[in-house]
Amino acid sequence: MKKSKADPKGVLTGSHFMDGDYALAEGGLAAGCRYFGGYPITPSTETAERFSERIPYVGGVFIQMEDELGSIASLIGAVWGGKKAMTVTSGPGFSLMMENIGLACMMETPLVIANVQRGGPSTGLPTLTGQQDMMQARWGSHGDYEIIALSPDSPQECFDLTIEAFNLSETYRVPVFVMTDECIGHMHEKVVIPPAEEIELVERKWYKGPKNKYLPYKNDTDGIPFMVKVGDGYRFHTTGLTRDERGYPLLNAECQATCVSHLIDKIKDNADKIIHLKETDIDNAEILVMSYGITSRVSIKAVQEAKKTGIKVGTMQLKTVWPFPEKRIKELAGKVKAIVFPEINAGQVVLEAERVVGDKCKVVSVPHYGGWVHNPEDILNAIKEAAK
Repeated sequence: MKKSKADPKGVLTGSHFMDGDYALAEGGLAAGCRYFGGYPITPSTETAERFSERIPYVGGVFIQMEDELGSIASLIGAVWGGKKAMTVTSGPGFSLMMENIGLACMMETPLVIANVQRGGPSTGLPTLTGQQDMMQARWGSHGDYEIIALSPDSPQECFDLTIEAFNLSETYRVPVFVMTDECIGHMHEKVVIPPAEEIELVERKWYKGPKNKYLPYKNDTDGIPFMVKVGDGYRFHTTGLTRDERGYPLLNAECQATCVSHLIDKIKDNADKIIHLKETDIDNAEILVMSYGITSRVSIKAVQEAKKTGIKVGTMQLKTVWPFPEKRIKELAGKVKAIVFPEINAGQVVLEAERVVGDKCKVVSVPHYGGWVHNPEDILNAIKEAAK
């Protein structure tokens, strides 16, 4: 993929004291996002507000849509019009976006959606935290497909991983989710934004050949098709139906196999390049604490206390939750006694850990139903129990 540097107009270089919601917006602007279509929803509204203030100064467009259905639909149109596009939402709005997320997957449309998670289901806890949309991010739309989902644990990572989300979306022509939560979204911390020349971006793969030869779904040598801008004189078709290389509907089992396997394989085959983990004290660990988002921060206290008792504990922060790091977890499962997995839901991503580990070691779920973070004592007790 062709690389470029960030446009200085979108980069607010320097050290700032800001919350995670604002950092999402600044990451999007630094990544080259020049269209934002969204609808206010707690606890993500601050991201939309920040975009509405900043994007006119960088030559972009902000539109408050009539609802979340319109928001995600407008992103798909903006991307095919040539722009990098982003929206932000929370649980109920994420649910409304699912149909068009499936459309974006089928149309291979690169875009970024940030989900500042809150307690659910339904209206739930609008102002309080949760991590209950993680399986919805992976499986929320119907059919077989793959997505990429990142999970920041700080305002700094909200900035950094939003840029990474845009780069991944452009590389693999896929929707990418930034799955943060209310605590991180409303947490104020130092965020360091580097100069524009230090921010490396992935450029979209534009088709440069004869206009009458363009095929919107003909894979390049890297398995990713080229794109063109609507309105530039190319005649092509794109649809949510099973389609051939021309983008025309071709409704049979053979085309379905070719089309859907491509949507899956372009992510699965590149999982090692996509997955980003932060590991600490892994080499001699007897217990591995896996977590993501705000729960990674809360786990630190429990791990520190466990080490004081002589338990050898390592940690793994899933900066990339989807695709799930199967290969690395299989490697570690044969070396540790147990994996302790706290998350602010009834036990979602831990199910993937159980599937991957099998009978190689114990997996201990530490669920929390939302509204606030874990008491570190609960995680500590799970570590002690697993170490017996």
